[in-house]
Amino acid sequence: MAVPVAFFALFFAYPVTAIVGRGLKAEGDWQFGQIGEVLSRPDILDVLWFTTWQALASTALTLLIALPGAYVFARFDFPGKQVLRAVVTVPFVLPTVVVGTAFLALLGRGGLLDELWGVRLDTTVWAILLAHVFFNYAVVVRTVGGLWSQLDPRQEEAARVLGAGRFAAFRRVTLPALAPAVAAAALMVFLFTFTSFGVVQILGGPAYSTLEVEIYRQTAQLLDLPTAAVLTLVQFAAVGGILAVHAATVRRRERALKLVDPAQTSRRPRGAGQWALLGGVLLTALLLILLPLGVLVERSLDGAGGYGFGYYEALQSVGAGGSSTFLVPPLEAVGNSLRYALVATLIALVVGGLAAAALTRRAGRLVRGFDALLMLPLGVSAVTVGFGFLITLDKPPLDLRTSWILVPLAQALVGVPFVVRTMLPVLRAVDDRLREAAAVLGASPLRAWREVDLPLVRRAVLVAAGFAFAVSLGEFGATVFIARPDNPTLPVAVARLLGRSGELNYGQAMALSTILMLVCAVSLLLLERIRTDRSGEF
Repeated sequence: MAVPVAFFALFFAYPVTAIVGRGLKAEGDWQFGQIGEVLSRPDILDVLWFTTWQALASTALTLLIALPGAYVFARFDFPGKQVLRAVVTVPFVLPTVVVGTAFLALLGRGGLLDELWGVRLDTTVWAILLAHVFFNYAVVVRTVGGLWSQLDPRQEEAARVLGAGRFAAFRRVTLPALAPAVAAAALMVFLFTFTSFGVVQILGGPAYSTLEVEIYRQTAQLLDLPTAAVLTLVQFAAVGGILAVHAATVRRRERALKLVDPAQTSRRPRGAGQWALLGGVLLTALLLILLPLGVLVERSLDGAGGYGFGYYEALQSVGAGGSSTFLVPPLEAVGNSLRYALVATLIALVVGGLAAAALTRRAGRLVRGFDALLMLPLGVSAVTVGFGFLITLDKPPLDLRTSWILVPLAQALVGVPFVVRTMLPVLRAVDDRLREAAAVLGASPLRAWREVDLPLVRRAVLVAAGFAFAVSLGEFGATVFIARPDNPTLPVAVARLLGRSGELNYGQAMALSTILMLVCAVSLLLLERIRTDRSGEF
């Protein structure tokens, strides 16, 4: 645990503590009275209220739309199922900047709805809610559908044989078994929407602000560190509570159910009702997921002189159309992002792999607490982390403000939880007797890991690497503070282009977003191929 603990202490706890401490200290004394003052301000109360209710509304709407999809993926077998599963998962690994840009192209000024019916939904709460459903649809499908596919359908069939109707059998048999998974999915959706940043910043306009957006505004625009520090503490407490409830829910799910092979529960749809349900899920995927992404691609090709690659070609020059948004051609952001993401993935694999190994071999309250702490970077303000990097890592031997490694370090913080969550179940499934047999035969711990564990978890490592690469590629909250002007990442470049007026800047933002979307989609399709490869066990 030494390396993961040192990594999180130095690059997470230290920057966050320093920025919060700087905001709550005045002339060397702690000013805890500021907490009450900030939380009693009407504008801050409005932010807290909007953050909470939009997260609740987004969670409820996501469950309503995604649960039928979870059932279809769990129980039905149909052509193209694996491809569709990968497609609906693409939004989850997309950067929030790209999600916001896609819905801006669909719902905003000059978007598809505006052109067809003169309707604009940007700067409204409906745009935010729909984008959140788009982003979190896969969370419910994967979490609930994964468990649903392993529930023995004979239990529900037995209830029906005993006289229960279809709905009664579902309510009394299947729903109680699914409840922990539904609760876990709902908590994760609530966490992601409660800390939403890029989507709200792009689609909400000045009228709507979540805690994360307000922290960014108070830090970067108003330089009001005390208010930002108080809001960070509030978000930290909320996220900690959510993760604690989530951990309890997951533990309950792991010990309560008897599962079967998913291949035994999947079959072709039968009857008009099941085919209608399948059609409804496919239509939902088309309208909710494929349509925004398709409009994004269409807008990137729709130039002033007709369809073509003009916006993509403009990415190769500096100051095209009189713009001074970048010091380098925007297209260089592609290479920067790929290099940063590869380094961040390597760091996340080392740190997350060691953490997963430690959690596999150790038990106790301390280790369980460390497991929960590994998830905190997903919910704690990335803006706070990024700004904390700037004010803490500025002195030898860690004067990294001008170093390129600063960006991969921030991205790796987000990648580590995905590595741990991917590798931990597989490592726990490795039979300890295999390691013991290797030790009896004279193998050192390192060789036993290389000869026993690594071959069994190789695919989990590849999947973890893919997820870490995708989320690192799309990290925005911290990177927007620390990416150098001459080395922007793709999400930062998209945000800069959207922040400037002009048709050329808008078209270039759409082009860069399309490139970023395609890179993430290819990564996910490769992950799906690894996950479903039947040449060996995963």
